[in-house]
Amino acid sequence: MATELKANTRKDFKRSSLTKLRHEGNIPGVVYGYKADNTSIMVDAITFIKTIREVGRNGIISLNVDGNKQNVILSDYQQDHLKDAVTHVDFLAVNMSEEIDADVRIELVGEAAGVKDGGVMQQPLHEVSVTAKPNDIPESIEVDVTELQVGETVTISDIRDKYSVTLNEEDDRTIASILAPRQEEEIDSGEEQEAGTPENEEGRESEASDESESKEE
Repeated sequence: MATELKANTRKDFKRSSLTKLRHEGNIPGVVYGYKADNTSIMVDAITFIKTIREVGRNGIISLNVDGNKQNVILSDYQQDHLKDAVTHVDFLAVNMSEEIDADVRIELVGEAAGVKDGGVMQQPLHEVSVTAKPNDIPESIEVDVTELQVGETVTISDIRDKYSVTLNEEDDRTIASILAPRQEEEIDSGEEQEAGTPENEEGRESEASDESESKEE
């Protein structure tokens, strides 16, 4: 049974109204998708955060809009990082028997052998697009990197058959790799350097000798 989240429709779209709405502890948003008109809504900020923590980023939510319930997932959201607050949410109404596309976080698990040897882990891909029925969309996709050695990579092709969902990425796309540690070579020739001769030294010596001769005369 999906977790319920109450929402109310909103019809005032002025900037001042949105600011007031947020100051009162609400988040403006929109719901659209399966059997849903594009409807502007607002939800209580605290209740929204609790709901997402309970069901997960791709979990099914029973969105109750003015008494009408719809199965939705959190499609997108905007965040004010300075205030650490969600400022807008998009809910996608879904048909539970049809597949949809969703973005899923990639989580690396295990301590890579190459890292133990001094290598540096790089993860260029942190999220992957998948296709699956709403209830089958995972909260995250775990990629075991325990056996990964220095110079090796793990790609989409390495994990494609390990999950029941369809991964909408190219096989050769790199998820993670281990780079060799930088080695600074200390250059030491061990050769003894000869003392340098100042430029025009011969000329100065001649001038000095001439001056000495002049004084003696």
